[in-house]
Amino acid sequence: MMSKLWVIKIGGNIIDHPEALGRFLAHFAVLRGNKILVHGGGKIATRMASDLGITATMVEGRRITDEAMLRVVTMVYAGLTNKQVVAGLQANGCNAIGLSGADGNTIKAIKRPVAAIDYGYVGDILPNSVDADAIGALIGAGFTPVFSAITHDGNGQLLNTNADTIASALAVALASRYQTSLVYCFEKRGVLRDVNDETSAIPEIRTAEFEALKTSGIVADGMIPKLHNAFEAIAKGVDEVCIGHADDLLLLREQRFGTRLIK
Repeated sequence: MMSKLWVIKIGGNIIDHPEALGRFLAHFAVLRGNKILVHGGGKIATRMASDLGITATMVEGRRITDEAMLRVVTMVYAGLTNKQVVAGLQANGCNAIGLSGADGNTIKAIKRPVAAIDYGYVGDILPNSVDADAIGALIGAGFTPVFSAITHDGNGQLLNTNADTIASALAVALASRYQTSLVYCFEKRGVLRDVNDETSAIPEIRTAEFEALKTSGIVADGMIPKLHNAFEAIAKGVDEVCIGHADDLLLLREQRFGTRLIK
């Protein structure tokens, strides 16, 4: 029987708040089983860019990564933020190792082609480009990999890459080696039946129910692509995808964490 692997992604809403991050890291450290943590960047990169006189440009909520901003996000995501997370896990007895996609050639991407919008040095992960053998070797050696949202193209170019996508690509690549659960931690208790009621999280959604939830409007706006990507990961071998509040992480052990998406 394959051993368990948790691939857990935390967003900027946790990174930006030291108390919330501290709680999460303490809970993550005691979660049993093999683990990978993926983190986004939060607002620190925007603040640092401002301090350096660099203007952060956003289009439809997505960052434009020109050369100057790439230097900033690399310093913050793969440097400051990643090492703060790793140090926090070490303080909680979790032997973490911080990585970008360039480290160990673990994740390769391609610069996003210019279409209606030029996103600059933003990377789209190439199919089958995650080195599951290298990552599995680190896990087997007792390390907990902590991935920042930086990849590379194999030709020396670093790329800013969506952390949700990185987490999904890691889970899919490792699904043939482990019983893999992909977990997205954010500021809600799960997929809510009523967006104004935090207690209305839907416990479980199966693939066939997803379309009905979209049609009824219960799942709408930004939650649609998140769930679409989650069910794609399940179709590619991931055991389950869980979406819920970072403070509830330890409820994973009892299968009571947020919303569970399954085939």
